[in-house]
Amino acid sequence: MAALNRKWIVAGLVGLLLLNWLVAVWWSFEPDQIGNDRLRGETPVTGYATTSAAIEVMENLLDKPGGFLSNDKMPPSVLMDNMPAFEFGALEQVRDLTLVMRKDLARSQSQSAEDPDLAKAQPKFNIDHRSWMIPSAESEYRDGIEALKSYRMRISDPTQPSAQFYARADNLVAVLDQVEKRLGSLSQRLSASVGQARLNTDLAGDTSASASTMTVSEQEVKTSWWKIDDVFHEARGSCWALLAIMNAVEADFAPVLEKKNATVSLQQIIRELEATQETVWSPLVLNGSGFGLVANHSLVMANYISRANAALIDLKQLLTQG
Repeated sequence: MAALNRKWIVAGLVGLLLLNWLVAVWWSFEPDQIGNDRLRGETPVTGYATTSAAIEVMENLLDKPGGFLSNDKMPPSVLMDNMPAFEFGALEQVRDLTLVMRKDLARSQSQSAEDPDLAKAQPKFNIDHRSWMIPSAESEYRDGIEALKSYRMRISDPTQPSAQFYARADNLVAVLDQVEKRLGSLSQRLSASVGQARLNTDLAGDTSASASTMTVSEQEVKTSWWKIDDVFHEARGSCWALLAIMNAVEADFAPVLEKKNATVSLQQIIRELEATQETVWSPLVLNGSGFGLVANHSLVMANYISRANAALIDLKQLLTQG
């Protein structure tokens, strides 16, 4: 009888583990790409698409299968790291975008007042994504979404001229400045998957420059083996969100891009970002060395991100000099 009970207990534990694994696999499916039709309203209004991009990204993160997983404390999500990394990458892009919207896009000049809805929304998205109570990350993010929806409704209402979205070349450059820094960081972290000896160029180009403390002239940079898949999925989530943002930028800044003959440059950025969302057929993020026999998914991702960043730099030059 005791042996039979042990068999049932073992079978129950195996079944529970299998159920948790299946749920984890289901919750690990990435959200679909956000289509342009979901970003543009029935009546074209400047700023509607960009605001909708931030809203759609956050709603997808909160409402996908399993919901927002980064702050979960129970299995199976507490044992998952790829999807939380994806969520964090996408969240970082929304944080950057809403900051630029608050500081630049909704203000006509440096001395103008900031929009009250954006002043409320932007801090809400900066709550720690791992916070699970008092306050929970989900509740704060939903408050931020509601504030963005209020702003979107106001810029769509011709009777409320106080709410504006200024689609100017200098404002677009401000957006691209944030994106450039984010992509540059991701590219460096992805490239460190195989380890690199990097020269210190922090003070290059300025003979009078100085740093707080002494630094080595060369150092070995390598991402921990345990973090390689996390960095990969964070980059993938970041590019997923950025793809929606760049599609929205193409709609809202169309006259500016056309005047500067820069539309094709933005479309090239979008094409490179689309390549980062190709299906990963391997069940694991492989980390082969350089030109070795085994693929290195991190280096492939870094390649697409670097090319997108190079096209972005070209676009900035066209906007400022073209």
